[in-house]
Amino acid sequence: MAGAESGGPAAPVPQFETRCSYVKATLEEFLAWSSGQPSCLSGPFSCFEYSKYWAYADYKYIARIFEDKAEIFQDIRWSDFGFPGRSGKESTLWIGSEGANTPCHLDSYGCNLVLQVQGRKKWHLFPPGDTSFLYPTRIPYEESSVFSKVNVAKPDLKRFPEFKNTTAHVVTLSPGQVLLVPRHWWHYVESIDPITISINSWIELDADHEARVEEAITRTLVCAIKSAESPSDEDIWLNPTEVEATSHEINLQYLNKAVSAYFKCQKASVSEQTRPSSTEAERVTSPSHKRRKKQVGWEPGGHKLLTHEFGSSTLKAEKFQKIPFGPHLIQVLPQPQETSSTGAGKSDYRDLLHENGGRHFGKLHCTRKQLAMSNDCETPANQMDSDGSPNTSQTALSTNDLLDCLVNPHVISLVAQLLLERAGV
Repeated sequence: MAGAESGGPAAPVPQFETRCSYVKATLEEFLAWSSGQPSCLSGPFSCFEYSKYWAYADYKYIARIFEDKAEIFQDIRWSDFGFPGRSGKESTLWIGSEGANTPCHLDSYGCNLVLQVQGRKKWHLFPPGDTSFLYPTRIPYEESSVFSKVNVAKPDLKRFPEFKNTTAHVVTLSPGQVLLVPRHWWHYVESIDPITISINSWIELDADHEARVEEAITRTLVCAIKSAESPSDEDIWLNPTEVEATSHEINLQYLNKAVSAYFKCQKASVSEQTRPSSTEAERVTSPSHKRRKKQVGWEPGGHKLLTHEFGSSTLKAEKFQKIPFGPHLIQVLPQPQETSSTGAGKSDYRDLLHENGGRHFGKLHCTRKQLAMSNDCETPANQMDSDGSPNTSQTALSTNDLLDCLVNPHVISLVAQLLLERAGV
């Protein structure tokens, strides 16, 4: 699938998938379009001039693309990183043109290993402690993704003043390098070469069981409130990766299954502490998919993975020797204070890097158009008092404003804890 989207790295708002147009194209057609071949004038990219648009094929599961060529799975081996048996079958493929990017977000589940195959990508990463400075939102809604309302490539500090308090870690990932994105680290990613190819694998963690309870609560609230609102063409609240707004009954089933799985994991963890486990390496390589929205009856297994808080400038060198990813790790240092507020400093700050000797396409994005989302606009001048403060008699809070508070990650975490306490009585 492929799409076109308004805005760009310099646009005032993030490039959400809800503003994309999608077309179906082959890899050959994409390469012809990206090289400016005349044959594109009549193909699927005929409406999208290469100088104005970028294209992105994201979240393409290798197991589906190459289901008739299973031998390709073994060409991708994550065993060097402590996951024996994990291959392309548990990995996804990303192919994009220059300028292709994903808006800043955090993944609710697991941690992420990313291998850069061709071209370079620039990563802007922010630690979990920066969450409140990144103005988290669940609109557009997508299970497992918490988006930032800030375009970190060109932040609007008048609308998002707290963003200046973030600590950006910027790294340019080159072919042959692997990036480890720790749990709940925010990231904005942009392709900076004409063609980029990446392969990643999400590693499931024990903490995901509680995260799925939090995601089930979020889904239930977002779907209930947004479904009760009058539909609007200007308010596309469901991300294209979500098939449909699930019913309240289905969402409650999802919530109850998530809670049951959490207690099942807790029980298993307690029993395992009384005896040594000889199958931990096998369990940690079980398939893990980032998005489980289509699987109402999933039964996640209990996975364990030792994690480390990376990116600290005070980490001692000897501590890296204990990390089970080999000796070629490179520490990530935060950007200097004078550039961290923009999230767009020099690219020589490196995250943890490890040197490591399709058919359908994603979003197409127009870099010249400007996007104004009605639910995220600044207060118009005619709604301001003479002293510059918002006129409360004319300013109305929207449903999305309510949801930004109601399903804020900190609030949902507290609700999940209270709900688990109630269910455990």
